[in-house]
Amino acid sequence: MTIELFSAHAGSRRAWIKGALAALAALTLSSAAFDALAADPLRVGVLIPGSKSDKGWMESGYDGLAAAQKELGPKLKTQMIENINYADMEQALTNLASKNELVIGVGGQTQAAVIKIAKRFPNVKFSIVGGNKGQDMPPNVAGYDVKQAEIAYVAGAAAAMLSKNGAVSYVGGMEIPSIVNAGKEFGNGARSVNPNIKYFESYTGDFDNVSKAKEATLAAISQGADVHYHILNLGLRGMEQAATEKHTHMIGSYTDRCGTDPLYIAYTITGVGYQVQYAIDQLAAGTWQPGYKAFGLAMGPKASGIAVCNGTPAMNDSLKKIEQDILSGKIKVSEG
Repeated sequence: MTIELFSAHAGSRRAWIKGALAALAALTLSSAAFDALAADPLRVGVLIPGSKSDKGWMESGYDGLAAAQKELGPKLKTQMIENINYADMEQALTNLASKNELVIGVGGQTQAAVIKIAKRFPNVKFSIVGGNKGQDMPPNVAGYDVKQAEIAYVAGAAAAMLSKNGAVSYVGGMEIPSIVNAGKEFGNGARSVNPNIKYFESYTGDFDNVSKAKEATLAAISQGADVHYHILNLGLRGMEQAATEKHTHMIGSYTDRCGTDPLYIAYTITGVGYQVQYAIDQLAAGTWQPGYKAFGLAMGPKASGIAVCNGTPAMNDSLKKIEQDILSGKIKVSEG
């Protein structure tokens, strides 16, 4: 019957053949589209040495990971390890490198371990958020320098403008070059606004030690400090306790959260999360590159900036001028 129909109606037969060919082509295209959809997602491992809810560096890094996951959806599969001490860092990185095509270490304290493990996994890409150029990197490692000393200088200037007592303080965690340089530049920034300002600087030796951070902040408060800045992780809780008890104020680090807590009168943005997302976006675009890359003020407000929560136009203009002078080289600050 069907053969007879084709014989009787040659035009219909040609139409059927064309339709069949079109259907086959559509099926082929659909298969290709299906294969594309079924392609393996990007696999990214992230090491967050501290807590992802520390209201500081680590939380900012986690926020960047969450933003990348939201942006890429099922195209991205992530694995995260948090709260790892130094003795276990290499083992954690080995675990991540064995399962992922990109591994991100959040924090300069991961750099030595990342460089060591990267040599064992030459086909895996590694990015260090808070990396520096003082150490030779394998060809599969990228180091992203937040240039924290730049914005610390601006924060010092803001602290001097906001202080009622003419005294400010800084508490850092580990006494390593990037943290010490940020403290130095915070003091320089404060003195650029008030040459006679009292400046108190201390280090706890541990980013997460709450009691030591509180003790250091109370000591500065006893000498008049009423505005405090930090580079801490969970240790920040101790500084907050001291400032709350003594009715002083803080400049937060890493993320602008103005309006969420009256304890904070300003925030610096240091782009930790921005750099995590940058590394993942570069991987997704096929443009990831190894080597040292400077971020800081030159990369724009998402990478580095300051927000004074109730800053006057004159204050904001002054701080913007300081940022421009750092960028132009008129004000020279320490490297990261």
